[in-house]
Parts: sequence; C-alpha cells; structure tokens
Amino acid sequence: MIYLLLLPAAIMLILSFWSVEKTRFVLPVTSLFILFPSISLFVLSKPYSIWGNYLVADDLSAYVMLVSSIVAIGVTLSVSTLSLHVEISNSAYSKFYRFFAIFWIGLTISILANDMGLYWIGLETATLSTVYMIKTNNTTMARREAWNYMIVGAIAISLVLFGIILIYASAKPILGEEAMKFSALLSSAKEIKSPFLFEIGFAITILGMFIKMGFFPMNLWLANVERASFYPIAALFSGILESAVIIGFFKFTKIAQLINPLHVFIFVFTYTILTIFIVSFLIYRSKDFMRLFSLSGVEHMALIALFWAAGGVFGALLHFGAHAFLKPALFLSTGILESKGKYKIAGALKGYSGIKGKIFYFLTALFLLSIISLPPSPMFFSELYGFSSMIQIAKENKHLLLMIGAIVLLLVLLSIIFYRFVEIYQSMKYEGVEEKRVVYGNEVLALLVFALSLAGLLTPWTFEFLRGIS
Repeated sequence: MIYLLLLPAAIMLILSFWSVEKTRFVLPVTSLFILFPSISLFVLSKPYSIWGNYLVADDLSAYVMLVSSIVAIGVTLSVSTLSLHVEISNSAYSKFYRFFAIFWIGLTISILANDMGLYWIGLETATLSTVYMIKTNNTTMARREAWNYMIVGAIAISLVLFGIILIYASAKPILGEEAMKFSALLSSAKEIKSPFLFEIGFAITILGMFIKMGFFPMNLWLANVERASFYPIAALFSGILESAVIIGFFKFTKIAQLINPLHVFIFVFTYTILTIFIVSFLIYRSKDFMRLFSLSGVEHMALIALFWAAGGVFGALLHFGAHAFLKPALFLSTGILESKGKYKIAGALKGYSGIKGKIFYFLTALFLLSIISLPPSPMFFSELYGFSSMIQIAKENKHLLLMIGAIVLLLVLLSIIFYRFVEIYQSMKYEGVEEKRVVYGNEVLALLVFALSLAGLLTPWTFEFLRGIS
C-alpha cells in the first residue's frame, strides 16, 4: 500500500524534468492515480498497518486522505490552463509539479503517521515544498512572501516540535520509546504521571498549529501569501496543507481530552473566539477575492477546531470536508473572476456565455452562497451539530448561560461575515460593466469535481461514516 500511495507522486516528480509541452496534460492525468489507493483504504479493515507501527490508517486518516486526494485532482486539472490567465513560464510549470510531488509525499506521511516525530517530518516536508511553489510566481511580492512564509512556518513548526518533546517526556516514564506513538498515548493517557507537563506540551504544540493556520495573533500572513501566489497554489494551501495541520490537531486533542477535557475546551475556545473576532472585521474590510477567501478559510478552520474540542466530532468532520472542497473551488474560480489579474469585484459574474460560461456562473454562485452556510450547504448542517455540541458540553459543566452568551457572540461575528459575502455577491451580479470572459473546459471540470464532492457529503452513507468516527 505504501508504494501505491507514493507512486503517483514519484511519477509526477520524474515527469517534471521532461519537456513541459509534452507533459503539461499528462501530469494532471497522473494525479488521478492518487485517488485509487485513497479509496482502497476505505475497503480495508482498520486500523490498517501501512508501514509497521509508523504509518497506520484508521477511519479518520482515511477520510482526510480521500478528501485531500479529491482536492489534489481538482487543483492539478486547473493548472493546465493557468497560462491562459496569468503569465507563467515553462520552467515554473515544471517547478510546480516537481514540488507538488514532494508536497504530496510529505502530506501523505503526516496524515497517516502514527508517530509524532514522523508526523512532524511529513508536515515540515509539505511546508518547505510550498515555499518553492509560491516562488513559481516570479514577482517581487511572491519572493518576499515566500521568505515571510518560511519564517512564520519555521516559528510554527519549532513550537510543534518543542511541544512534541514535552509530550514525549511526560509519557516516557510509563511508555518508554512507545511514547512517540499516537496509538500508545491514546490507550495510556489516563496513566500519565505528569499531566501538567503533558498539558504544557499540548498547548505549545497546538499554538504552533494555530499559527500555521493563520490564527490569532498572526492573522494576515496567510492572506498575504495566498494573494502573492498563483490561484492553484492558494487552493493547495487552503484545501490540502491545512488538512495535514488539522489532522494533527485532531490526534493531539483526542489524547488531551482523556486527561482534562475542560482545560482543552477552554484553551481552544478562547483562542478560536479571539481569532474569529479579529478575522470577521478583516473580512468586512477586504477588497479582493483572494484575501476575502483566505480570511474566510481562517474563520472556518477556527470553527472546526472549536467544534472538535467541544466533542462535536461529526460536526467538525462534516465542516472540514465542506471547507476542503469549497475553498479551493473559490480560489480556482478567482483565477477566472479576476480576469488577467484585475481585482474587480463589481460585475465579476457578468459576461460569461455559452454552456461552459453558464455552468461556471452557476457553480461559482453556489460556492459563494454555500461558504456562508446557507442551506442545503453541508456547512449549514455542520454548524447546527457543532453549536449543539457546545451547548451539550456546557450542560455537563453547568455553564449553560455562559455558553449561550458565547454562541450569541459567535453568531454576531458570523453575521458580519455573512453580510459581507452577500454584499459582494450582489455587487458581482448586479453592478459594474459587463466584459466578455472566457472559461475553459478543464476549469469547469475541476469545479464540477468539487460540486459533486460537496453533494457527496450530504449522502446518508457519508453521515453514517462520520458518525462512526465519532
């Protein structure tokens, strides 16, 4: 299985050194092979050992792996027509696929890792490879933001490593060298004799992960990086790289909740409320699509973390899947909406003709309205389940009135974001001058992949599977 998971990335890496003209349309097809081993993980009985006790697939990692594979296919489909929207050299194309292959190897390792050290190595590999993908946009802004990203990423990944060392130190007296294994920590968490040391390590680790996702106090670096990058690279950041970060959050939090669930919730709750408070006003002031969608992504990742910490596993995972499909779809749509790099919101949905144009118009409108949780978006249902889990944990700890107040504050902040998105949608549809715009087949196909995947999240089978993870 390990060879099947990594073979598509290896083929892509080799092909990236050949002539771009010959491989430009072969490379997206190669990415389709990423999906097959991800699907096979669902068929196998779990936990399934992929590489000893180091890489192990369970229901959670199989779900995240499948979601990431679908996003990868959508992104690589859109890359083949990128040169029709922006200026990009053949060497930049080659570099994108070369570092995407390395990125995918790191991502696979981090998602399936049962070892904290191996998880960190996979996450660092994925992070470093994205630095070079940012630089495929050969501009001063992109080069500057690549350096900024590497600095912020180094701070975040160092915090994660230091936290892992403290967690390992807290569990080593009872587990020995097995203290690096997520499965061993999960089965023996209640026996840890130094819970305070574990909680300090957990807090530092999660702080590093929150920084990597653009949480408080570093809310703007992610928006700046995605603005400076090409659209497919921004889609990778939002739809796939954050998957590697959030699955680490899921695994560490599951262990920490066995030690002191209330401490975990208070820490995550405080951090996410601060993040959403700041991000909601940044979204209200945003002037272009890339920053709008990037900051919206930070808000949704904060909600996912909050729902998970409150015990709403089903709501968190449903929200995660919806965000992973919606946000890349919106970033890829931005490449068409901005029309040769012109950041005009007014009238952006005007001027699309023909079947492909009408499909693009319909899907983009659907994605914009779905991201603000209008029914029947999966985010509408995930937020219902997520907020109900917050009320449930408040009942158990006799803080119901306090939690209701916090939920009201959250809804006020989310309504600011809702208002801004509706205002932008109306401006795109009704204002501005109509200009003729072209949509290409691969782009429509990529958006259809995301639309069908969103619909798949609402099937009874998906609900049953996610509840099984709960």
